[in-house]
Amino acid sequence: MRNAFAEEITTLAQTYSDIVLLAGDIGNRLFDRYKESIPERFYNCGVAEANMTGVASGLATNGLKAFTYTITPFNTCRCFEQIRLDICYPNLPVTIVGTGSGLSYAGLGATHHSMEDIGILRTIPNLQIICPADQSEVRLSLRAIYESNKPTYLRLGKKGEPKVHDNDPEFKIGQAIKLWGSGNIKILGVGNTVDLSIRCHNLLKNKGVDSEVFSFHTIKPLDDNLLNQIFNENCYCIVVEEHGLIGGVGSAILEWANDRGFETNKLMRFGGPDRFLSAVGSQESARDEIGLNAESISSKILNRMRSV
Repeated sequence: MRNAFAEEITTLAQTYSDIVLLAGDIGNRLFDRYKESIPERFYNCGVAEANMTGVASGLATNGLKAFTYTITPFNTCRCFEQIRLDICYPNLPVTIVGTGSGLSYAGLGATHHSMEDIGILRTIPNLQIICPADQSEVRLSLRAIYESNKPTYLRLGKKGEPKVHDNDPEFKIGQAIKLWGSGNIKILGVGNTVDLSIRCHNLLKNKGVDSEVFSFHTIKPLDDNLLNQIFNENCYCIVVEEHGLIGGVGSAILEWANDRGFETNKLMRFGGPDRFLSAVGSQESARDEIGLNAESISSKILNRMRSV
C-alpha cells in the first residue's frame, strides 16, 4: 500500500499545486520521485511527529492541503492532542497517513503495533477515517480525500497486500464496496483484512454457506445505507478488523445499531483482545495468536449460526 500511496500522492501533487507532503523521517527513498519533481513541497520533519502535525496545520491554515506520513502509532497516539486541537478543531484539510497499521510491523514488537488508533481517533469531531483494502483503493481514496477538503485519517497497511480489485471500483467516502457473493451473511472487511474476509467467504462456501463480502473502507462516517439494509433484513453482520475489539469498527457498528434500536445478536466482531502482544514475529503469526485467521473466524460464524 505504501508504494501505491507514494505514486499517487506524487501524481496528485504534480497536478494540484496546493498539496504538501510531510514525513517523519521515513520513506526517504519511497518519495524520491516526489522530491525530484516538487522538492519545494516536501518536508522531512524528523522524529518529531507532534511538531510535524502542528506544521501541517499551519500550512493548511495558509491554504495548502497537507499530508503527514509516518508509522501509524507515531502519527496517531503520539499526536492525539495536536490532531484534536490543531487540525480537527479548526476543521483544516490535513490528512494523517499512518503506514504499517494494525500488526503490519509485528516483527518490531508491540511498540510498533497500532491496535488502538481507530478507537482513539474516531472520538474526535470533524475527522473522517478511511481504511483502504488494496493499492487500488489507496489511489482512489487519496483522490476522494483531496476533493473532500476535510480532516482525514488514512490508515494504510505496509507492503505486499493482495489485490482485491481486478479493476478500479467506484469509490465514495462513506459507501462500502461490494466485492462478491450473496446471502444472509454480510462480511465487512476493514482495510488490510479484506483479503482475509474473502478467505472466510471461501471456507464458508466450501461448507455450503453463502456469504457476501464488502470492503468497509470508511469508518467515519459509517455506511448508513448498508448497515440499515443488514439490520433491517436481520442478516448476520461479521466485522473483521486488524484492530482491538475495544473501540474498533465493530464497536462503532454496535453503537450505531444500539442508537437505532436494532437487535445485535447476529453481529459478530473479530479483532484483537484487550492485551498487548509481546511476541515478535510475522504479521501472520501475530494474527494466529489472536485467532484472526480464516479458519477460526469461519468456524465461529458456523457455531453462531447453529446457536441463534
